[in-house]
Amino acid sequence: MTLPVQLAPSILNADWTRLAEQVGQAEAAGVDWITLDVMDGNFVPPISFGAPMASAVRQLTALPIEAHLMVEHPEEQIDDFIEAGINCVTIHIESTRHPHRLLQQIAERGAEAGITLNPGTPLGEVEAVLPVCGRVQIMSVNPGWGGQRFIPESLDRIRQAREMLDQCGREDARVAVDGGVNESNIGAIVEAGADWLVAGSAVFNDRESVADAVARLRRALVSD
Repeated sequence: MTLPVQLAPSILNADWTRLAEQVGQAEAAGVDWITLDVMDGNFVPPISFGAPMASAVRQLTALPIEAHLMVEHPEEQIDDFIEAGINCVTIHIESTRHPHRLLQQIAERGAEAGITLNPGTPLGEVEAVLPVCGRVQIMSVNPGWGGQRFIPESLDRIRQAREMLDQCGREDARVAVDGGVNESNIGAIVEAGADWLVAGSAVFNDRESVADAVARLRRALVSD
């Protein structure tokens, strides 16, 4: 099964003083999702925002929203984000002893459940939870900061994730990629098997408008 490629810009790189404007521009430009990178200062060094920001962004757009929880003890925050109107909650395999239970909890609350891995985590760590997740996300940078360079070895991990999902009968589940996605590598990323792409600084930057940035990524997909 070939799933349509979806683009999910992260507001971490947006101008928060103009957040409503920039989220609106992204929606008008035709992105598919909005991503919220939630960081607690423990699982990763920076602190970003919590469920109140999710609730605020929910008021700004009709697009589905993903909360990527880069936090310790994600079980303490899942319900708050779903109640804020989040459509997908992605947790890190490294952040909990009970990933299967948490993924089930997310799905039972009516949200899509995603699992993600840091670059140094073997993909085999998520094999047991593939039947209960809607997507496997490959971190193609070390999490915590926007604007990092894509780790080239991530392409092999994308291929492996796609193969693992297909082999266990989850052709309907997505392979997501987060980190360093831009017009120079987006074609190779999709060719490797990814179909859900988080882009931060490639969409929200001071070089161009959001519309131009999204159009540039779309053109790169078509040309490749």
